[in-house]
Amino acid sequence: MRRARVLNFQQITMPYLAALVPPQWEVTHCDEAMIPVDLTAPVDLVAITFHTPSAPHVYDLAAQFRRRGIPVVLGGPHVTLVPEEAQQYADVIVVGEAEVSWPQFLADCEQGHYARRYAAGAPPALTHAPMARKDLYHRRDYSGGRLFATRGCAFGCDFCSLAVMYQRQVRTRPVAAVAAEYASFPGKVIIFWDDNLASDRAYANALFQAIAPYQKWWSSQVSIQAGHDEAFLEGAARSGCKHLFIGLESLSQASMNEVHKGFNRVEDYARVIERIHSYGISVQVGIVFGFDHDSEAIFAETLDFLEAVGVQQATFNILTPYPGTRLYQRLEAEGRILTRDWRQYNGRDAVVFQPKQMSAAALLAGYQYANRRFYGLTSIARRLSRSPVGWWWTAPLNLAYLAALRWRPS
Repeated sequence: MRRARVLNFQQITMPYLAALVPPQWEVTHCDEAMIPVDLTAPVDLVAITFHTPSAPHVYDLAAQFRRRGIPVVLGGPHVTLVPEEAQQYADVIVVGEAEVSWPQFLADCEQGHYARRYAAGAPPALTHAPMARKDLYHRRDYSGGRLFATRGCAFGCDFCSLAVMYQRQVRTRPVAAVAAEYASFPGKVIIFWDDNLASDRAYANALFQAIAPYQKWWSSQVSIQAGHDEAFLEGAARSGCKHLFIGLESLSQASMNEVHKGFNRVEDYARVIERIHSYGISVQVGIVFGFDHDSEAIFAETLDFLEAVGVQQATFNILTPYPGTRLYQRLEAEGRILTRDWRQYNGRDAVVFQPKQMSAAALLAGYQYANRRFYGLTSIARRLSRSPVGWWWTAPLNLAYLAALRWRPS
C-alpha cells in the first residue's frame, strides 16, 4: 500500500460508492491507512479498490477471504488497466467507472446470481452522483472535507492512466449539488479531488460563484492552462482557493512533446507560477524524472528553477510506466521494462524501466537528491522568501517534509 510521506488525505472512492449501496445493506469501511484489515470479520461480501502498487497485497487479501467462502469484488485503477490479470484473483471485477456497474452488481447479488465481470460502457454522467458517506471517513488529514466536482481529463498524455480509465471524457456534477456538499462539511479547509478542475472553465467559474458565500478555503489540481486564465484565477481566489497543484512534469520541452503533453510550454512556467502567486494562491508542482530526454543534469536544473520561482511545494516522482498506458506499451516493445513486480510501480522506491540517458541507479539517486535538496532548510528559506504566499502554513508543512525525510528508514 502506497502512503503519502506527510499528508495522507482521505480517499473518497469507497465512502462515495457506499452511498450507492441500497439501505438494507450494512456497510463497513476499512481504511488501511488507519487500521489493518480484519481477515476474520463476519461479512457476506468484500469489495476492494486499489492502484497498481497495491496489487500483490490486495490479491493476497482476496485469497484469504475467498478461502473462507466470502466472495470478493475488485475494482479501481489497476483492475481497469489489467482486467484479465485481476479476474484471476476475484469472484467479480468492476472495470471502469462504477456508477452503473456497482448498483447493477448489488441488484444481481440480491437475486442470487451475478456476472464475473461488470464493465462500464460509455463514461457515466454524474448528474445524480450522491454525496459520499461522511460516517465512513476515518482519517484525521487536516482537511475539513473532501469531494469532487468534475471527473476526467481531456488530454491523453502517454504516461497517464487517466487517459485509459476515463477515455479522455470530462464530466461535471450539477453545480448546486457540489455547492450543497461543499457547504455540508463543518470544516473550513476543503479538498477537491478532481483530476483537472480547470477542464471546463465556464463550469468552474459557475462553481466558484456558488461556493464563495460559504467562505471556506479550498485546494485542487488543475492543468497549466488555468494559470493562463485570469478569470479562472480571480474566481478561484474570490471563492477561497489557497493552493493549486499543477503537473509541470519536466523542464524539458522535448520530453513534454514526446509524451503528448506539449501544451505544457516550459517557457511559460515561470510566468504561470508568478501569475498564480499574484492572486494569493500557493503552488505545488508535480515533477517527473526519467523521460527519454532527461540526462543527469535535469535534477539540478529542475531544483534551480523551482527555487528561483519560489514554488511552495513539489511532489517528485520517478517516471513509472503503468500497465495499459501508451508509455508502458512503448517501453515494453523496446524491451526496456525491467520488472513486472507491481509493488515497485510506486514512483518513489524503484526504477522499473531502463532510462535512455542514465542508469536506473542514477535516476533513483537523482530523485532522492531532489527531495533532499527541495525540502532542505536552505531551499525552504530561499523558496518561501521569494514568494511568501501562505507562508504561515506552507513553512510548517515544508518543515514537516524535512523531518519526514530525515527520519525515513533507509
